[in-house]
Amino acid sequence: MAKVLVVTSGKGGVGKTTSTAAIGAALAQAGQKVVVVDFDVGLRNLDLVMGAERRVVFDLINVVQGVAKLPQALIRDKRLENLWLLPASQTRDKDALTEEGIGRIIDELRTSYDWIICDSPAGIERGATLAMRFADEAIIVTNPEVSSVRDSDRIIGMLDSKTVRAERGERIEKHVLITRYDGARAARGEMLSIEDVLDILATPLLGIIPESQDVLRASNVGSPVTLNNPASTPARAYIDATRRLLGETVAMTVPVERAGLMNRLLGRRAA
Repeated sequence: MAKVLVVTSGKGGVGKTTSTAAIGAALAQAGQKVVVVDFDVGLRNLDLVMGAERRVVFDLINVVQGVAKLPQALIRDKRLENLWLLPASQTRDKDALTEEGIGRIIDELRTSYDWIICDSPAGIERGATLAMRFADEAIIVTNPEVSSVRDSDRIIGMLDSKTVRAERGERIEKHVLITRYDGARAARGEMLSIEDVLDILATPLLGIIPESQDVLRASNVGSPVTLNNPASTPARAYIDATRRLLGETVAMTVPVERAGLMNRLLGRRAA
């Protein structure tokens, strides 16, 4: 049965879109049929991260408003035949999104896909609430910083109150994904520890993604990091997180970005 998964957070810049692309690609590589849906109307970055920006003809708003049919707006990934993208509009206002229209699209996607991954915009405005509205599961992406974790706690409250499942008295399965983690900085007290984050959010941990240039490089070439450099530390962390999402028992390790550390040390010596 199809699952609707929202990737969300309260704060911007924490890595929702890169996480959506990485996990979507990893699920597709695991044999799942996946569609990723960009709800960030007005900005639209998911197509860039997936290298599909030149293929966008119709978008989410076009489908909601009946200008195009859903199959016309869906873009198949260049590398994985079972991964698809439904892009957001770059030129229209978020108010063009309607609950009825989104519900109709989600229902249609449920008939064809195993996973429908909704990439939410930051914050608590209309695009974000509609991205989570029909979710069965949620990944709350947070950086190990007080402001990011505090905002994520608010999002958890919204997931428990403003979704269709909440109205039915049902629970949404929630997972925390900690991104941009730097073990050395955490040890120095410059960011929250993993334990601190989990104590505040009281939500199961899906994975820990290290701060890494590999994520930025993958985004810059329009490829999910799990495809661009699958042997890299962040890619392995995303793949492990995806396996947990699929129900596998995978030991949780705190990743160490050794190459990045060596590069920083060499850079300081050169300076």
